[in-house]
Amino acid sequence: MKNVALRLRYDGSAYHGWQRQKALPTVQQTLEEAVEKVCGERVHVTGCGRTDAGVHALRYCANFRSGITVPMDRMALALNARLPGDIAVVDACVVEDGFNAIGSCLRKEYIYRIHNSRIPDPFLASRVCFFPSPLDVEAMNRAAAAFVGTHDFAAVRSVGTETRSTVRTVHWCDAVRDGEFITVRVCADGFLYNMVRAMVGTMVYASYGKLVPEEIPALLETRDRRLTGPTMPPQGLYMHRVWYDGPAGDMMAAGTDRYDDTFKSE
Repeated sequence: MKNVALRLRYDGSAYHGWQRQKALPTVQQTLEEAVEKVCGERVHVTGCGRTDAGVHALRYCANFRSGITVPMDRMALALNARLPGDIAVVDACVVEDGFNAIGSCLRKEYIYRIHNSRIPDPFLASRVCFFPSPLDVEAMNRAAAAFVGTHDFAAVRSVGTETRSTVRTVHWCDAVRDGEFITVRVCADGFLYNMVRAMVGTMVYASYGKLVPEEIPALLETRDRRLTGPTMPPQGLYMHRVWYDGPAGDMMAAGTDRYDDTFKSE
């Protein structure tokens, strides 16, 4: 029995998130059906995070156990032949028996893309958050700095899956403008439900004066979701990178991502 880790990427527009649901298309279900066809047996695929409906992944890790005999260097081709065009397996490797895509993850990075323009681009409607009001990236970065470190992030999570603790460590959080596009990066040891989207919403509020960036530490201490910014739309959010030790870590770190040129300024 092998423990197989997959590196994949997907456009989440057509899916109701990662996790399998009754009567709704999800990334997990679609991938499990493809793996079953290749392996000839039913499998459970564990993902590195529960991305929500409409959220995308540039690098995502999943693992499953199977007696599969397909060579790992042929696994991506075998699975992609059975997957729709909006999900792609990039690579595969055999990992240690104790490896678990979510439990073994050391840290994750999400990015959030904002199209900050007066005119929307219909070709990007499902892949960026269109925001027509001017945004002040300097103010957004002042707000972002307040999230870095170990804090209780209950004030920037939505009601959803219960967790034993709402304390997380954010390694970095920043915003970069490239022409009409703003990219927010957030890396942490773990994330709460809608945490990144609420953090970005709080940064946007700071951009146009609805709250003062230096107030954010005190707002986090209240643990009151009503006092921070809104939860931003899902289509701007991408799981960007995940870190592991061992073979999975090497696989997930290899190479560079190919970005759509439409995200770059002319």
